[in-house]
Amino acid sequence: MILAEMKSNMLRFLMLSLLFGVAVIAGAQTDRQLIRDGNKLFEAQQYDKAEIQYRKAVSKNPSNPQALYNLGCALMMQNKDSAAVAQYEKAARLETNKLRLASVYHNIGVICQNHKMYGEAIKAYEQSLRNNPKDDETRYNLALCKKMQKNNKNKDKKKEQKKNENNKSQNKKDNNDDKNKGENKQQQKEERMSKDNAEQLLNAAIQSEKSTQQRLRKAMQRQTPRRGSGKNW
Repeated sequence: MILAEMKSNMLRFLMLSLLFGVAVIAGAQTDRQLIRDGNKLFEAQQYDKAEIQYRKAVSKNPSNPQALYNLGCALMMQNKDSAAVAQYEKAARLETNKLRLASVYHNIGVICQNHKMYGEAIKAYEQSLRNNPKDDETRYNLALCKKMQKNNKNKDKKKEQKKNENNKSQNKKDNNDDKNKGENKQQQKEERMSKDNAEQLLNAAIQSEKSTQQRLRKAMQRQTPRRGSGKNW
């Protein structure tokens, strides 16, 4: 009975020791191991899970540029672009390897280009080529961004010219409208004056005619012969 109890206690101790050992091993996982785990998940296109592992690696070692870069890549693949750029910028401040640094700036350029931020993309691609002048893909993207930026400037210039032309046309139209309004007012004034004058002339003519008729009546009254006395000559 005692022997059986001792065996049971020993087995329980071994199990606890094994669990404790596993916990210690898991707790002692390095940032590099976490990055490797994240890479496997990234290759399997499980970007959200890869992000978790990379974040753990960054938490273990915030000065590890590879962990920061990989975290940026996982965020980028999930379209978390602003968060990805923030991680890339942190990695750029720490990275000393030129080829990896070129990749950092290349990815920043891609994000900016996708958002049509061509000026920022050009700066990032130029920085990438300074670290890796042989990268033809970056060179192509740089040329494309410069072309798109030029096209946008031309479009903006044409829009500005069209806007100015429209403003000039509108001002001319407003001036013509004001001129026409002034002319219409003057014409209306002249027509009103002509009408008033016509009415005055008509009234004067009517009044003159009345006076003439009155004078005629008076003259006729004076010229009417008197009746005879009824006597014979």
